[in-house]
Amino acid sequence: MTQAALQYAHKNQSRALEELKELLRIPSISTLPDHAKDVRRAAEWITQKLKAIGFENIQLLETPRHPVIYADWLHASGKPTLLIYGHYDVQPVDPVNEWETPPFEPTLRGENLYARGSSDDKGQVMVHLKALEAIMKTDGRLPLNVKLMIEGEEEIGSENLKGVLDNHKKLFQADACVISDSQMLTPTQPLIVVGLRGLCYTEVEVTGPSHDLHSGAYGGAVHNPMKALCEIISKLHDAQNKITIPGFYDKVRILSKEEKEELVKLPFTDKTLQQETGVSKPWGEAGFTTKERIGARPTLEVHGIRGGFIGDGAKTVIPAKALAKISMRLVPNQTAEEAGRLFKKHIESLAPSTVKVNVKILHGADPALVDRKHKAVEAAAKAYETTFGAKPFYLLEGGSIPVVVQLQRMFNLPVALMGFGLPDDRLHSPNEKYHLPNYYKGIECTIRYYYELAK
Repeated sequence: MTQAALQYAHKNQSRALEELKELLRIPSISTLPDHAKDVRRAAEWITQKLKAIGFENIQLLETPRHPVIYADWLHASGKPTLLIYGHYDVQPVDPVNEWETPPFEPTLRGENLYARGSSDDKGQVMVHLKALEAIMKTDGRLPLNVKLMIEGEEEIGSENLKGVLDNHKKLFQADACVISDSQMLTPTQPLIVVGLRGLCYTEVEVTGPSHDLHSGAYGGAVHNPMKALCEIISKLHDAQNKITIPGFYDKVRILSKEEKEELVKLPFTDKTLQQETGVSKPWGEAGFTTKERIGARPTLEVHGIRGGFIGDGAKTVIPAKALAKISMRLVPNQTAEEAGRLFKKHIESLAPSTVKVNVKILHGADPALVDRKHKAVEAAAKAYETTFGAKPFYLLEGGSIPVVVQLQRMFNLPVALMGFGLPDDRLHSPNEKYHLPNYYKGIECTIRYYYELAK
């Protein structure tokens, strides 16, 4: 019945678009307490769609913050059970003034749909929902058993997901997992992610005087916490752009010969980087190519600095404190726990005696590797090739999806990372978008994937 489902999906493209817009209008920003009700509203919206499709045992598994959606359809006797993972929460929209159109009013410009969460990850969650709907509406049953786990905290590190998995182990047992939260190389060139970097996200606060000071009365006699923080940050990389944390590289996994050969084949150049990002030239750790730096090497980035006066006009003040958000992306064999410990120790060693420094580890996730020869991954490759007319490339991805390593460790579950976004989707940035041809073809590809995996 594959053809009937494909025809249904094609016939109902306009409805699939309108339903995606409905979901995108819900500002489910998981990190902001003021949006907690919106996050739940998004979860409830999805549960209603799952009920309409014909899923059973639909539940909102509560956590200290945002719920995890569970649903299943388990009537394919003798067939494998596939766990589908996604997330319905989104990143904040700041800076709002850089959006060309309102972030939660989906806007179509050309073949792109602009809205926060359009590519990461609501659009890709909807790919699976519409593929499942197409099969159920035409065949009345799925070709394999399916469980869904759609969470609301991925953008804040999935901090409560492990507790849900621990408390509901039987619910999430499966033969394989598929995740659509990654990208293709181009609209016609698929990509299978075979590795993800981990993440350690931190907050560094520097405090000096007990209150803000007049810079004329005390300038030159008091170490400005803003300046001290900048001095510390400036010492986190050396002249070769290598991270200076002692022991940080000790367990970094070196690429195999096969992986290096695969990287060489990728149609990605320094010029591609410049076109996608708008930078004048590449930057990074000396001795490694741009391709290696994105995915195969660990990084340290500063995401924001707060302190002092930043309003219009002038205010001559020495701030009492300054704060920076800093994260590290980690590669296989590194762990978030160890990276956080080494980072904290290093920051404390860099802190001058004139100020106090406090380091908080906000959340983390370990890196993960995927078995490209498992049936779940091979089925993805076949579905991609049939749909897009090109064999997929295999790549170590620079981003992080915390659930992957959790599923591998807790359930020994093979994971297929099968995304439909594009490199220029502006994830986490103003003007995030989703290329609609990838949305529609993604639905077709996913339909084929289910049938291929069921063989």
